[in-house]
Amino acid sequence: MKKIILTGGGTAGHVTPNLALLPTLRERGYEIHYIGSYNGMERKLIESAGIPYDGISSGKLRRYFDLKNFTDPFRVIKGYAEALRLMKKYRPDVVFSKGGFVAVPVVLAAKHYKIPTIIHESDITPGLANKICIPSAARICCNFPETLQYLPQDRAILTGSPIRRELLEGDRLTGLQYAGLSANKPVILVIGGSLGSVAVNTAVRSILPKLLETYQVIHICGKGNLDESLIGREGYVQYEYVDAPLRHLFAAADLILSRAGANSICEILALRKPNILIPLSAAASRGDQILNARSFEKQGFSTVLEEEAVTDDTLYQAIQNTYQNRQPFIDAMNQSTLSDAVGTVINLIASYAEV
Repeated sequence: MKKIILTGGGTAGHVTPNLALLPTLRERGYEIHYIGSYNGMERKLIESAGIPYDGISSGKLRRYFDLKNFTDPFRVIKGYAEALRLMKKYRPDVVFSKGGFVAVPVVLAAKHYKIPTIIHESDITPGLANKICIPSAARICCNFPETLQYLPQDRAILTGSPIRRELLEGDRLTGLQYAGLSANKPVILVIGGSLGSVAVNTAVRSILPKLLETYQVIHICGKGNLDESLIGREGYVQYEYVDAPLRHLFAAADLILSRAGANSICEILALRKPNILIPLSAAASRGDQILNARSFEKQGFSTVLEEEAVTDDTLYQAIQNTYQNRQPFIDAMNQSTLSDAVGTVINLIASYAEV
C-alpha cells in the first residue's frame, strides 16, 4: 500500500482541495495521513472526513511588525522537529502540500528524508509560505497561466484547482426546496468566503429591496453575520455556513456573487456559473484576490467589481448586466481546459508514489 501525507491549513482554501483528492486516493488504495496545526480549522474538516490527523506547532512568518514575530520562529522550529518525527513514523512515498504556514515544516521535513513533495499554489503570485517551499518541491501545480512565469519552468504544471466531486452533483430543485425558494424567479447566490465578508454582506443587504423585485437571494454570510431583522423575508434566505447542501445551492444559482479566493472561483468555473467577483482590497491583503479576479475577467469568465468601487448603483448594475448577458460568460467557461484538476494531480502524485 502506497502512503501519502497531505498538509495545508489556516483557511478553507488550504484544505478543500485536499478533501477533493480523498475519494480518488482511497479508490487507488493509498494510506492517507494529514498533518496540520494543533487546533486549526483544518482539524475538524479532516477528522470529519475520517482521515488520521496529526497536529504540529505552527508559526506565521509576517512581513510586518508584530510581537509574535519574536516567538513564532520557535514555534516553526518546534513544528519542524515534530514533522521530522512524523515523517520517520509514517515513511510516506509522497507528500502533497496545499500551502499555509503549517505546511512549511512538513515540506522541509520531507526534503530531509528525500521524500518527493508536490505543492499547489492557488493564487497568481506565490505566497510567502509556498515561496519557502518551492525549492524543496519536486513539482509545483498552479491554477492560472500567469503563475507559470513565477515558478521554475522545469517543475511547474498548470493543473487548475482540485474540486470536490460532490459539488458537481447538485440538484437545482433540491436546492430550491432546501432554501424555501420558488422556481419562478432567478436566484443569486452570495458567498463571502469561509469567514464571511462585512463589505459584501453590507453591499448586498443595502440593495436587497430592489434586488428582490427581480431575483431571489441565497446569502452565505459567515459566522456571526446573520441579520436577524431579515429572517423570514420572502425571497431572501441567509446562512452562516453551509456544508453538505452547498452543492444543491450551487445548482440552484443562476448568478454567483463572490470574493475572489482562488479555490472559490475555480469551483465557480467548474460549475460554469455566471459570476461577479468582488476581490478583497489591496489594503486588506497582498492583492492576490485582485490578480485572481482580473485573470478570470481577462479570460471572459467573470465580471469584476473592486471593493472600493462598490456602491448601491454599481453593484445593482453589475448584477443586471451580468445576468442579462450571462451566455457569453458560460460559453467562455465551457471552453476552459482546466476541467479535471483532480485527475491531473492524482496522476502526478502517482508518478512519484507508484514507481
